[in-house]
Amino acid sequence: MSEPMSALNGAVSDGFVSIREIGPLGMVTLRCKADVKALPKAIKAAVGTGLPALRRVVVEGDRACGWMSPDEYLLVMPYKAVPDALAAVAKTMGKEHHLAVDVSDARAVFRIEGAKAEEVLAKLSPVDFARLEPGELRRTRAAQVAAAFWKEGEGYTLVCFRSVARYVFDLLATSAKLGSELY
Repeated sequence: MSEPMSALNGAVSDGFVSIREIGPLGMVTLRCKADVKALPKAIKAAVGTGLPALRRVVVEGDRACGWMSPDEYLLVMPYKAVPDALAAVAKTMGKEHHLAVDVSDARAVFRIEGAKAEEVLAKLSPVDFARLEPGELRRTRAAQVAAAFWKEGEGYTLVCFRSVARYVFDLLATSAKLGSELY
């Protein structure tokens, strides 16, 4: 793999919460039917986590697996771990019908951190944050673009397409400006 480059060179914005780009991260989209027997073993071999339930994410240190749709999982890992993860998926899945693709360079990842982090996302996404549980992955929109996010600690991790990284960062930074708190 070539040397990784983040979408926005580690952009940071501090308002009533902190917004920062945390890329580059390694990401693999894994598609297959959920009832494939080898799937849990493939995910374990690739990122060391269990198989997430519907709309959930399982995080183990710097690796994660998120449920994206009935036949799609997002594997997150250090950037340089992607080739080994792809090899582990291929070996474990064997002849089972599946697709595993490195999407690392097609994504941007941000952290929204602070006690009022959900206020920033509430301005942009049609989500009832009072009902969003820790470990729940929400695939939705951030204003006009597709995004996925989940709560981790006192913040959220947000994944979007790299092509809209500047737009999403600016939305997040504007939503987090001091004085724009919701309550």
